[in-house]
Amino acid sequence: MFSVSAYFTGPLTSSVRQLLDFAWTQTRACAFAIALLSGVAVSTLLPGLPVARYDLLVVYGVLLTMLFWLRGWESGRDIAVITVCHVIGLAFELVKVSLGSWSYPEPAVLKFAGVPLYGGFLYAAVGSYICRAWHLFDLELTRYRPRATAAVAAAIYLNFFSHHWLPDARWPLAGLLVAVTAGTSARFTVRGVRRHMPLALSFVLIGFFLWVAENLATYVGAWRYPYQLHGWQPVSVEKFGAWSLLISITVVLVAAVRPSTAQRPGQPIHRAKA
Repeated sequence: MFSVSAYFTGPLTSSVRQLLDFAWTQTRACAFAIALLSGVAVSTLLPGLPVARYDLLVVYGVLLTMLFWLRGWESGRDIAVITVCHVIGLAFELVKVSLGSWSYPEPAVLKFAGVPLYGGFLYAAVGSYICRAWHLFDLELTRYRPRATAAVAAAIYLNFFSHHWLPDARWPLAGLLVAVTAGTSARFTVRGVRRHMPLALSFVLIGFFLWVAENLATYVGAWRYPYQLHGWQPVSVEKFGAWSLLISITVVLVAAVRPSTAQRPGQPIHRAKA
């Protein structure tokens, strides 16, 4: 006989609960990014202030970082990694803005070579997401090749500069990234159940959501692409692929300061967490 109670406690309901818990944990991992983008959006609504909006956002980014550290949401080691992401991001911005790839059209005091210092916080937000996801999901990489993956990630980063003067090696590097991460899984816990996902697939999924976030960021005026200077337009889909590649750099940085991620022989992929 059909049981209503069995239906609401069956496999389908369990899967829905797993999905909702996964989505909620992802949202918590994005807390810094959500707070930062919310601050950028609110700053566009503020009345005329004696402080430039970009400069105000630098102060806001610093205060957010301190809040997350003082509240214990990010450890000192996390802050160090996020700071490295900030510096790498600023270097990326300096080159790209100088080449006209995008711009920060508003004036600011804390601005160098056309790049406001707050621009680095956009990359710090990505670093924060990876660090928090690592904690919240009890993340572990299995069959991870740190040196090979780091070498390819570094080459990807350099290619985003060099392709302005040399042939673009984006697709060959994407193939190399798939090759060096073949067999590498990201293991994570949802509602006490250990699950796994190919690392390369996680790059693609994160890249997609970063592309969505980039659309929101440009919409609220975080920066502007040349075709957005006279009115907002959606960010090109090719940026989805770019983010899928760039996220490998952040993952390599975070993994470098984590305990060993090598899989022990015979260790199962799925297990219930105690």
